[in-house]
Amino acid sequence: MTRASDALSVAASLSLIQDEIAGAAGSLQEDQLAALVAEIQQARSVFVTGGGRSGLALRMHAMRLMHLGLTVHVVGETTTPAIGSGDLLIVASGSGTTAGAVAAAETAVSVDARVAALTTDGESTLAGLAHRVVVIPAAQKTDHGGTASSQYSGSLFEQALLLVLDATFHTLWKADGTPAEDLWPRHANLE
Repeated sequence: MTRASDALSVAASLSLIQDEIAGAAGSLQEDQLAALVAEIQQARSVFVTGGGRSGLALRMHAMRLMHLGLTVHVVGETTTPAIGSGDLLIVASGSGTTAGAVAAAETAVSVDARVAALTTDGESTLAGLAHRVVVIPAAQKTDHGGTASSQYSGSLFEQALLLVLDATFHTLWKADGTPAEDLWPRHANLE
C-alpha cells in the first residue's frame, strides 16, 4: 500500500466515523438529555462509573463537572466515599448488562441514590434499575454484523457517549453562567 492510498483510507475512515456519529447524535431523544441535565443539577454529589472506554469517557465528564464546582467522584478510586440518598450515579454500559455497571446501580438504588444510565438498550437490566435513561443509538460491542455501525466493537457508542457527556457539561455550564476564566482555577495544577 502506498502513502497516498493510506491517506485515502484514513480519510474514508474519518468520513465514515463522522457520518456515524452525526447519525447517532441526530437520533438522541432531547427529553432524555434534558432529564440527565436536571438530575445532575439536583444531585448532592455525582458518582460516575463504567467499564473500559465508557469508563474513560465518564472520567472526563467527572473532570468537567468538577470544573463547574460540583462534588463528583469516580467509582473505584480510593478516595470515593459511600453513595447515599440525594446522590446521583451516572453509569454507562453499551449492552446495559455489564456486571460491574449493574452491581453499582443496584447498590445505588439500595441506598436511595438516583441512577442515570447511558446505554444502547433501553430495555436492559441497567435501564430497568435507572431513574433516568439515555438511549444512545449505536452498536453494542458484541455486534459484529455491522448493521448498526461499520466500526469495531462498541466504538460508536463510546464516541457518542463522549459527545452526550460534553453536551451535558456545556448545557450545565451555560445555565450556570460562570465565565471560563472563573472555572480555570479549579483545573488540576499537579499535572
